[in-house]
Amino acid sequence: MTATTTCLGVLTPSSNTALEPLTSALAASAGNCSAHFSRFTVTEISLAEGALNQFDDSKILAAAELLADAKVDVIGWSGTAAGWRGFETDMRLCERITERTGIKATTAILALNQLMEKLSVKKLAIVSPYTADVQQCIINNYRAAGVETTAERHLDISVNHSFALVEPEQLLQLIGNVIEEGKPDAVVTYCTNLRAAHLAEEVERRWGVPLLDTVSTTVWGMLRAAGRDPSAVKGWGRLFDIA
Repeated sequence: MTATTTCLGVLTPSSNTALEPLTSALAASAGNCSAHFSRFTVTEISLAEGALNQFDDSKILAAAELLADAKVDVIGWSGTAAGWRGFETDMRLCERITERTGIKATTAILALNQLMEKLSVKKLAIVSPYTADVQQCIINNYRAAGVETTAERHLDISVNHSFALVEPEQLLQLIGNVIEEGKPDAVVTYCTNLRAAHLAEEVERRWGVPLLDTVSTTVWGMLRAAGRDPSAVKGWGRLFDIA
């Protein structure tokens, strides 16, 4: 690494196998940029108390402090739990990370919501691996924020490790289904353990609708927080052309 390398510190669910290779590839595409990861325990996605408690701030802050040891330029939580727990949980988390480490922080969902605002998204299509009740919470939170979900697909999986086993070809089919059904302003693959980020160019070529994958939104948000121009990232969708 050179002295000008931007170091992205990424908080990662422990059972996630998709986001690290995708994030590393995105960072490499940005040039003079590297990704560094810290895990905390997440194995189940559901509304059960034990599953919700996985996202206790104290556990995430401990992982963030380990990234601070590496003197990263920004810390990003590459996870989507605020989608069902409430967007304010990520706002508070970022404040606490910065208070604890002195490092700027962002998240997949805060960056996603910023992108949606910049794109004036009022009609959203959602593809996720989650269970119906988790998906409904996400839909409800966006409705409260003035964004209507016009089509959705969910795979009714709760084991986090299993999300990465969903084949990209299946995800592409689901993305096409929700675009054709819902005529959205944007489509989101709402989970950072889906192998979907690299599908953006094909989705946008075939259907003309931006794909806002949550692994990609995390990197977009981190680059902006670090003072980098996201448009350096090529081949991963039009979201990176948005400053």
